[in-house]
Amino acid sequence: MVIFGTVGLFRKEISLPSGFISFCRGIIGFLVIVLFLLVAKKGFSFVSVRKNIWLLAASGICMGFNWILLFESYNNTTIAKATLYYYLSPTFVIFLAPLVLKERLTFKRLICAFAALVGMVFVSGVITDTNVSQNEIIGIICGIGAAVLYASVVLINQKMTEISPFERTTTQLFSASVVLLPYVLIAENINVGDFELKSVIMLIILGVLHTGICYAMYFSVMGKLRAQTVAIFSYIDPVVALFVSMFLLNEMPDKTLDLILQLAGAVLILGSALIGELIPQKVGEK
Repeated sequence: MVIFGTVGLFRKEISLPSGFISFCRGIIGFLVIVLFLLVAKKGFSFVSVRKNIWLLAASGICMGFNWILLFESYNNTTIAKATLYYYLSPTFVIFLAPLVLKERLTFKRLICAFAALVGMVFVSGVITDTNVSQNEIIGIICGIGAAVLYASVVLINQKMTEISPFERTTTQLFSASVVLLPYVLIAENINVGDFELKSVIMLIILGVLHTGICYAMYFSVMGKLRAQTVAIFSYIDPVVALFVSMFLLNEMPDKTLDLILQLAGAVLILGSALIGELIPQKVGEK
């Protein structure tokens, strides 16, 4: 989770289009996980993949474009803000779960979702500055869009049956890469001069470490931890991202009030998301 929290820092150092970065992240991560499965001699059920192939393809597409929007959000606003917009995804899960999974929307979860939306307003800066820059607006839209797509991945994953996390993630990464390749070729203009040594190194690290190795680490221990423990640990990611943004990149708000509101918004978004995940389900509720 600490490593995941530095994704924005690495993206800021790569002078390549977000679609190409996302494609490389997917294909490199896929190859690393396949290598891990071979070395660790872990089984891979193609039968399970075939049973869920359309759901896997859909979730892979959402995952790929989710990365593009998140990277564009990093490009147009601070890492702290982009991360907090992205962590609205549990809020969108709360709103969409009754429609997709037929779950009951409880009052406690509704309060959590409302608190997160208030937090988003605090973080955006519109309270103290009505003339929000165009880049900031793009950052907000892309961050929220990434959150919606990630929420879609979460909900689609809930619909899958008889498939292990490794089988699911490996197929999703491959699907994301397949879909992103034509997008990169058609929509993005990449020149040989764009491949600076620094960007290439950072891109490889993003694919190998932040995707392949971290995903392998994450799914290797997930089954050994309680669901609530995993949920709590997952919030190390945005906390690290906030520290990276404020203290390594010095992306601090100029006004004291803006800083107070951003911190309050962070507490509302992350706190409500965590509480919403830890609320115990009632008997009979899916």
